[in-house]
Amino acid sequence: MSMTRSFNNWLKYRETVTELGRMSNRELHDLGINREDIRRVARKASF
Repeated sequence: MSMTRSFNNWLKYRETVTELGRMSNRELHDLGINREDIRRVARKASF
């Protein structure tokens, strides 16, 4: 994997973690996500 692609994936991961982290527990629940699952969901979304 190229360095640029890796960096872009990392950026997407960080943005997703940040966005989900800002959501309330209620909003996360509506999406079917537990707060403990944020990193896993972000990893799936970015790779």
